[in-house]
Amino acid sequence: MDNSYGKAKELASFLIKHYTEQLHSIILSPDPRLHYPLLVDFAELLDDNPTLAHLLFSHPAEYLLVFDEAAIWAQKVIFKDLKQWDNASVKDYVHVRINVSGSPLECPETFPSIGRVRVKHRGILLTLKGTVIRSGAIKMIEGEKIYECRNCKHRFKVYPEVETRNVIPKPTICPSQSSKFCESTRFNLIEDNKICHDYQEIKIQENAQVLGVGAIPRSIPVILKDDLVDTVKAGDDVIVTGVLTAKWSPDVKDVRCDLDPVLVANYVRRMNEVKSGIDIPDDVIMKFKQFWLDFENAPLKGRNAILRGICPQVFGLFTVKLAVALTLIGGVQHVDASGTKVRGESHLLLVGDPGTGKSQFLKFAAKLSNRSVITTGLGSTSAGLTVTAVKDGGEWMLEAGALVLADGGLCCIDEFDRLVLLQLSVQGQLSLVQQIQRDSMILMNPNLALSVNTTLSGPLLSRFDIVLVLLDKKNPEWDAVVSSHILAEGEKENDNCNEDLTSTWPFPMLRRYIHFVKRNVRPVLSKEAENVISRYFQLQRRSATQNAARTTVRMLESLIRLAQAHARLMFRNEVTRLDAITAILCIESSMTTSAIVDSVGNALHSNFAENPDEEYAKQEMLILQKLCIIDEFPALKSNHQ
Repeated sequence: MDNSYGKAKELASFLIKHYTEQLHSIILSPDPRLHYPLLVDFAELLDDNPTLAHLLFSHPAEYLLVFDEAAIWAQKVIFKDLKQWDNASVKDYVHVRINVSGSPLECPETFPSIGRVRVKHRGILLTLKGTVIRSGAIKMIEGEKIYECRNCKHRFKVYPEVETRNVIPKPTICPSQSSKFCESTRFNLIEDNKICHDYQEIKIQENAQVLGVGAIPRSIPVILKDDLVDTVKAGDDVIVTGVLTAKWSPDVKDVRCDLDPVLVANYVRRMNEVKSGIDIPDDVIMKFKQFWLDFENAPLKGRNAILRGICPQVFGLFTVKLAVALTLIGGVQHVDASGTKVRGESHLLLVGDPGTGKSQFLKFAAKLSNRSVITTGLGSTSAGLTVTAVKDGGEWMLEAGALVLADGGLCCIDEFDRLVLLQLSVQGQLSLVQQIQRDSMILMNPNLALSVNTTLSGPLLSRFDIVLVLLDKKNPEWDAVVSSHILAEGEKENDNCNEDLTSTWPFPMLRRYIHFVKRNVRPVLSKEAENVISRYFQLQRRSATQNAARTTVRMLESLIRLAQAHARLMFRNEVTRLDAITAILCIESSMTTSAIVDSVGNALHSNFAENPDEEYAKQEMLILQKLCIIDEFPALKSNHQ
């Protein structure tokens, strides 16, 4: 290492100048056996010492070790002022972690997608972004061996080679750089200085949403050591900075042994809080607020303008579009006094005849969500959707399934069977199952119960907040309207950039709005909403059979979630009577409980009303009369009369 001591002193001076607080914290930490991270911004090093920054970028394997030595030197300098503290001590295991955020290293050459990693990236400070799909067991490996030259008594460290699967090679020549080169080939191993490290291998995969059509997501193994071990889990979005190298694949009989690329991590940054970072400028938020001011007297007309932006290529299907919006937005997660979490996210089941647009909604919902996974459950088991045990190099490892990768987002499962649904529903008590949509090719018989058509029992169906059955019944008037819409779509020009929000919202604005209300709006139930939901629940309990009674209990939780989601959709922090009644209409459309309102109709033929506020007023009166609470709203009763 040429001039390594001089470079270490320069780096130590840099650390003392800019990172004294972190060094103080490390020195005052009580346990000297732990490994401590020291986070350094590459942009700050580049401004302070461009030469050292370039050396660190071009020779990271060498200069990251020098940086670690510099951290120990910097501790010794600062320790003089902290001797009076009882726990103060210089820690031997300090690792400098390089954060490239906000630096020139965020360019495509040094921050490529995983699928574009090539040999030219080997040996430089490389940064990759992906999702953790596999997490291996934590092991203990020997980190380095210390040898002493028999001739000149020079002591030096020999580190394990990743290429040979962490085997520490025997030294071949004395590396002493004194004035007289030793060049001895005889060494003694210092046995009492064995140093071990925690070791873990994970695998990260690039996000499929940023890939082009037909592209396959690529993955790469990542090696974590010391303080980085067990900092991430399957399903986490991470940005990893490290050194690209290679290692020989496991020796298997009659199989060619190849060099596989692997990234030795220096710093891992979890991106779960940021997710995929939907940018929402202040002027866009002002547009949201102005939009609702414009529709203050006709709020449902404004809501329908938003819903028309969902899957606009599909004509009508108002009920389905409302259900998709409420599922994407979700309610507010509740934690009771015992610490038990009650999910706020809704589950949606779409089932019906072929050609009714179920897959279109599935794909569009996945594009709207800032984190989503589309998979198929047909013929698979829950292991393929939740977690899979795979064997790699003679070792069993757990690899994340679709539900884990979609944690905190949307999981769209196309055509899964009853066994999968049963197992996933039971596991739904965990925070893995966030949102589920199902597309199933079943020929529906309207004369039979939903549980018979889907071969799903009532308790299983009750796991879904909304179950919509799309029946393709003969309706000449509807067929004429739909065919005219499809033909007109081919003649329209692309107007996705249209900023007029009064009729139909463009996709970018719709995606930002859903993300904004989900993150910033936390509605609470008003007394009126509680009263309406409570009365509807009591009415369902009285009408339900003994076997279906427990189903209505889950239905109560679904009502609250849907009412909260509708309040979010309406840009409000309070759940009003309107939100509660809309939630009831969604539940009634599900056909999983005893119908109270007889005017719901076929979800496939549901269309947008010309005057939705007037239409809602009629439905509201009908529901309040059915619930026998119309007398509690005298103003509403007098207006209707």
